[in-house]
Amino acid sequence: MEQHDHLLAEARRYGYIEGDQVWLRPFMDLPARQVGLVKESDEAALHYFAQRFETFHGKVDELLQKMEESDNKGSFLMKALHLKDQIATYDGLGDFEAIHRRLTEAEEAIKVTIARNREKNLTTKISLIQEVEALRDVVDWQEAGEKLKDLRQGWIKTGPVDKQLTEELESRFHSAVEDFFLRKKEFMAEKKAMVNRVYDKYKDLIHKSEALQHSNDFDETTKKLKQLQLDWREVGGSLPRKQANELWTRFRAAHNLFFERLKEHISTKARTDSDVAAASSGTDNLAKKRALVAEADALLTRPMNEAVTRAKELQAAWKKVGPVRGEESDRVWEQFILACDKVFEMSALEHFVRKRQATTGTPAGTPEEQVNLRIQALREFIKYDRQEQDVLEENLGKLSDTPGNEAFRTMLQGKIRAFERKTRTKNELIELLRKRLPA
Repeated sequence: MEQHDHLLAEARRYGYIEGDQVWLRPFMDLPARQVGLVKESDEAALHYFAQRFETFHGKVDELLQKMEESDNKGSFLMKALHLKDQIATYDGLGDFEAIHRRLTEAEEAIKVTIARNREKNLTTKISLIQEVEALRDVVDWQEAGEKLKDLRQGWIKTGPVDKQLTEELESRFHSAVEDFFLRKKEFMAEKKAMVNRVYDKYKDLIHKSEALQHSNDFDETTKKLKQLQLDWREVGGSLPRKQANELWTRFRAAHNLFFERLKEHISTKARTDSDVAAASSGTDNLAKKRALVAEADALLTRPMNEAVTRAKELQAAWKKVGPVRGEESDRVWEQFILACDKVFEMSALEHFVRKRQATTGTPAGTPEEQVNLRIQALREFIKYDRQEQDVLEENLGKLSDTPGNEAFRTMLQGKIRAFERKTRTKNELIELLRKRLPA
């Protein structure tokens, strides 16, 4: 009964009956307006429209309570504005002015929260843009790709900013993302093109070698094949291991076939030569070869481009010197090839260092830092050489002991010896570089 009387009193306070019409009194800048008709009695009509106001009041209370409890107050702005707009047309009797005031206060509070959130979002989005733009200098595409994925998720999760800034920020962010993928695409295309160029160079050397493997012009063909071996080392670049091994196997097979034939040819020819003449010429040839060894040993003191050119000239001169008999032949050959290998390995090392510094923009550094950089690079080269040697030794161990595999076995053994020599050469270069370090 008390509730009924209270509602009736509130209805009479904010409304009145005129004829058979129910009117809401004017409030704020709104004139009085009709909200309904009297159907049963004046009291029943006033009570009914007071109850309608209470229903509307309850919706407002519920909305403001949810907004108070929520972290995302901005999501309630449109609902608050909708209720606020209904005040001017809602058919009920009550203190609509008080509700209007509460909704206005809530609206202002929401707008303050939205403004703060948009400032925070602006800071976050500018930071995300700067991080994406910083990826222009990356070289590790996989790591950068993972980071970009996280940055894009962060962008999606970040709320809106002021409308006048939205288009500019969106354009800048997506432009930076597109630039990243464009540069990655160009890098991958160039990498693929470079691999193809390397592959084509190796294939060309293989075709030239296979065209010579059955030649009977042993002197001229030997020179050509030796030059092809030097050209192979100068190709550089990198290929997938399986592909590189297949190409190398095919290249060496052609050379091994020829040099096995050359070995048989020399053996046959040697048996027809006079032992006395051979001994006499062998002594003279040994002296010439020792002189070539001495000059090759001194090449590392010369500028590298001159040293490489001279090493090739010495190799050509070596081929023109006749044979040396006995154990001294192998010994002087090992000394000579090791000296030349040092020159070529040092040349490759310097090329690697220059390329690395140009790519990364790293300054040359102090003399000590330069020496340490080269020592570290040689250690890395040794590690890769040993990995390749391990694969060859594993393949050799799996090879069945049948006559049909003998040529392949010989080829594998030759490649293993070559890697052993390369490792020994690099280790000697490391010791040589260490001597350049200050005590």
